[in-house]
Amino acid sequence: MRFMIIVKATPDTEAGVMPEESLMAAMASYHEELVKAGVLLDAAGLQPSTKGWRIRYRANRISVTDGPFAETKELIAGYTLIQVRNREEAMEWARRFPAPMGTEVDAEIEVRQLFEMCDFGPGESVERFRALQTGR
Repeated sequence: MRFMIIVKATPDTEAGVMPEESLMAAMASYHEELVKAGVLLDAAGLQPSTKGWRIRYRANRISVTDGPFAETKELIAGYTLIQVRNREEAMEWARRFPAPMGTEVDAEIEVRQLFEMCDFGPGESVERFRALQTGR
């Protein structure tokens, strides 16, 4: 089972404020533990939304809007992708996640399970996706 630990953005992350060394050290230690346990698939911080864009699909039309985006609470500052045996193991790892903005700053992470190919019924399109995964 794969889970994504999503770090929610804050005004500081959107302003491009880099984490302090102590927080980077805590994050490095946590991610080293994930590697030792063999559960880390990927992890990264995201650049502020000023460097991004959104694509909206509405009534058969596509529009592109450059960042920044006003609602910080809807934005993601980073993520960690893990593969574990079950939800309980994912919960244990998530509980150990360091306070993403440091212990003195309010912050939030969200954990979401990824769909696996076995979650979908049989079909030609699903088989095409399976072929893509085995080709990696």
